[in-house]
Amino acid sequence: MSRFLGIDLGTTYFKAGIWDDSGRQCGLGRAPVPKNTGGGRCELPVEDFWKAIRTAVTEALADAGVPASALDGVSYSSQANSFILLDGAMEPLTNLVLWPDGRAGECCDPLGRLASRPDFMEKTGLGIVPDGEFMLAKLDWFRKNRPEIWRSTASVMTISDYLVFGLTDCRAGDMTTASLTALLDVARGCWWSEALEAFCLSAEMFSEPLATGTIVGQVSPDGAAKVGLMPGTPFYAGCLDHYAVAIGAGVTAGGCISESTGTVLACVGYSEGYAPREGVITARGLEPGRFFQLAFNGNGATAVEWYQKNYAPQLTIPQLEALSCKVPVGSDGLVALPRSDSYPGLEGFKNVQEWHTPGHFLRAIFESTAATLKSLMDLLDADCAAGEVIPSGGGARNRLWLQIKADLLQRDFLIQSSGELATKGAAMLAAGNPSGKVVFDSTIHPNPEEVEKYKQWYKSISI
Repeated sequence: MSRFLGIDLGTTYFKAGIWDDSGRQCGLGRAPVPKNTGGGRCELPVEDFWKAIRTAVTEALADAGVPASALDGVSYSSQANSFILLDGAMEPLTNLVLWPDGRAGECCDPLGRLASRPDFMEKTGLGIVPDGEFMLAKLDWFRKNRPEIWRSTASVMTISDYLVFGLTDCRAGDMTTASLTALLDVARGCWWSEALEAFCLSAEMFSEPLATGTIVGQVSPDGAAKVGLMPGTPFYAGCLDHYAVAIGAGVTAGGCISESTGTVLACVGYSEGYAPREGVITARGLEPGRFFQLAFNGNGATAVEWYQKNYAPQLTIPQLEALSCKVPVGSDGLVALPRSDSYPGLEGFKNVQEWHTPGHFLRAIFESTAATLKSLMDLLDADCAAGEVIPSGGGARNRLWLQIKADLLQRDFLIQSSGELATKGAAMLAAGNPSGKVVFDSTIHPNPEEVEKYKQWYKSISI
């Protein structure tokens, strides 16, 4: 039996999953990401980056009951627009600057000008307007506000590029993560020279963007020592975390869409032909002529923990979920606005009544997220050609939440035994089996009675 390691560079946790070549999970480990925040910044010290990965890998090996020598390959899934600056000796000049970092503000003039070009969407595949969370906005901030660092900068690496470099000594990354920088010419699969020039950058400053699943090299002795792997283990180019979820879900085999309800809400489809469009991010797929299609929104799962922590600390989340099961469709008039946790107090809710219980508030959050998912799904798959939905993320562990989504979207939700599909997708890339057979444990079907109620509810809300 062959075993493969998928490392998921998430925003809240780094996870390591060990899977066999049939797609069965053998072991799982995870470690919290200890971010430095304050003053709008969100950074991860380099030492803590490697420590968290080592913790997750060590736990996964222990859970699987195998030594590192049992692994036949390694790959990754990654967050986007998180990066580090390095000098000419490839030594870090900064911490890892993570995508939620807000030091650049809303945007910057060069990025606004780049995005306003008529060929921007066609070149980058980005059907969204770049904002201050994009790496380019923060690079411009460093150039203007930390010139002493910028003058010494010889290399810019995304967080996954830095993982690859640290483990293999190779300056390489993947095209899907690179496509979220707004610097990649997606159709040609290379850095976009005019975008680089607009920011006084050069292709030599960046890692080589490889096709997802390409072998990069082998884990070096120094890399192995960093995270507890064996030197010589083959290492493969991974992909953006949402695409890894889609691979783990079996989306690339055709006929379905994946959805992930985590820090952000995202859904991914897989299509033939390069056809960028508004509201959707298009990136190179696993085969020539195939492309990932991604739609996402910030109205994810964070409001659930926010509400529990601030307004129902005496209850666990499972206890809150049990209460919400008793609340009818529409939460008795209570409506949660998208990202309700971003408002002062309970101002992110409409029609609040004194008699609304914590169960009402939690169900309202579930319904708000489901409504946002419907809008994303309509954007991604307007003709409903894809059919079933395969969920992952924290939301995939909540049966009520999944039932609400199934009822509102009028689609079957196919459930796998493990929701850690990002690590699975990465491991399957290392196995060379990204479109292998996927086995589902159960299916959540739309409830006809609730479907009719949600049709009326969806028409009545304005969020």
